[in-house]
Amino acid sequence: MNVLEGMSLLIAVAMAVYLLTALLRADRS
Repeated sequence: MNVLEGMSLLIAVAMAVYLLTALLRADRS
């Protein structure tokens, strides 16, 4: 695994977590 793959994977995980938290906030409010 090279650096670019690790960075893209990290960004993908961060985006997924961000979307999940946004959906949870929308459900609560």
